[in-house]
Amino acid sequence: MRPLLRGPAMNEEEENSDSTPLLPSARQTEAAPVCCSARYNLAILAFFGFFVLYSLRVNLSVALVDMVESNTTLTDNRTSKECAEHSAPIKVHHNRTGKKYPWDAETQGWILGSFFYGYIITQIPGGYMASRIGGKLLLGFGILGTAVFTLFTPMAADLGVVTLIVLRALEGLGEGVTFPAMHAMWSSWAPPLERSKLLTISYAGVIGIVWFILWMWLVSDTPETHKTISHYEKEYIVSSLKNQNGILSALPYFGCWLCMIPCGQAADYLRVKWNFSTISVRRIFTLVGMVGPAVFLVAAGFIGCDYSLAVAFLTISTTLGGFASSGFSINHLDIAPSYAGILLGITNTFATIPGMIGPIIAKSLTPDNTIREWQTVFCIAAAINVFGAIFFILFAKGEVQNWALSDHHGHKS
Repeated sequence: MRPLLRGPAMNEEEENSDSTPLLPSARQTEAAPVCCSARYNLAILAFFGFFVLYSLRVNLSVALVDMVESNTTLTDNRTSKECAEHSAPIKVHHNRTGKKYPWDAETQGWILGSFFYGYIITQIPGGYMASRIGGKLLLGFGILGTAVFTLFTPMAADLGVVTLIVLRALEGLGEGVTFPAMHAMWSSWAPPLERSKLLTISYAGVIGIVWFILWMWLVSDTPETHKTISHYEKEYIVSSLKNQNGILSALPYFGCWLCMIPCGQAADYLRVKWNFSTISVRRIFTLVGMVGPAVFLVAAGFIGCDYSLAVAFLTISTTLGGFASSGFSINHLDIAPSYAGILLGITNTFATIPGMIGPIIAKSLTPDNTIREWQTVFCIAAAINVFGAIFFILFAKGEVQNWALSDHHGHKS
C-alpha cells in the first residue's frame, strides 16, 4: 500500500512539481462532463445568490448620495482648496420625490460601517455551523435574512440614525455566514483542478458572456452617442451627473467582479495544461492581485486634481484585486478542504476589521483634506497590501496539511 503522505526527505522541487492540492498519492479520475453537471449548476445558482448579496451590501452606498441634504455634506465633504474647481457643487434642478435626511459625513460613515459590525460577528460561527449542518440552509437563510432586513431600510431611516445603524448591523449578521457556508459546500463539491473556475463562477458568474453580448449591442459610451435615447432623458442624465457620483463609487467593484471570471479560468488552465503546481498558481495570482492594486493606489495619490484619472486608477486598482480570488482567497480549500468554512470565517473576521476602522483612520489622517494627507492614506493601504503579498508568498502551502487530514470527504489520515 502506498503511503498517503510524502516523507520528510521530499525536497522543495519535488513538492512544487505536484499540480494538485490533494494528497500526492490520490488517484486521478477522468473529469465528468461540465454541461448540465450538478457542480456547475451549483456554481451558477451561487453566482445569483452572491449577486444579490453584493447588491444588498452596496445599495445604500449608492443611494446615500441622494438621500442626504446637500447643505449638510458640503462643509465636511467638499474638496480642499487645492482643487478649487471641484469645491463648489453645481446646483441641478430636477424632480426629486425621495425624502432627504440631515446626516453629516461622520454620521454617513457610521451608517455605512455598521454593516461590518454585524458581519464580523457571524464569520467564525458561520464556518463552524456550516461544517456541522452543511452550507445549504445556512447560505439560503443568510441571503433571505439580509434581503428581508433590507426591505425595512426606508422605515428605519425615518425612525432615526440609530435604528438604521442597528438594521444595517443585522444585515451584516445575515450576510456574515454566507461566504463560510459556500466555502464549506465547495469542500464537498469542487474537484481540485476545477476549484478556481467553480469558485470564481459562483462569486462572479458565467453570465458575463451573456452580459458582454448585451453590453456591445445596447450600450454606448455616453448619452450623447446613444442611438435610441430620448432628448429628455439625455438632458436629465447629463445634468444629474454633474452633482451625483453614486455610480462612480460602485465602478471599481464592478471591474473587480468582471476580472474574477477570466482569472479563475486562467488559474485552472495553468494547473491542468501547463502543469503549474497549486502553490505556484496561488502565489502568482496573489502577487498580481495585491501588489498590482497597491501600485495604482499609490499612483492615484500623485495625480493632483485630475478626477477622471483618479477614478480610472482606483478602478484599475480594484479590478486587479480580482486576481486574488484565484490566489489566497481559495487557498483554504487547498490546505484544509474539511475545514474550509471555518478557516474562511476566521480569516474573513480579520479581513472585516479594516472595513470597520478604515474610515475612522482615514478621517483622522485627513483633517484638512489635502492631497498630501490622502497620499499618506493611500501609501499606508498599499504597504499593507504589499506586506500581505510577501507574507503569503513566503509561508503559503498548496497541499492538504497534516493537521487537516480526516476521514471527511475522502481525505483519510
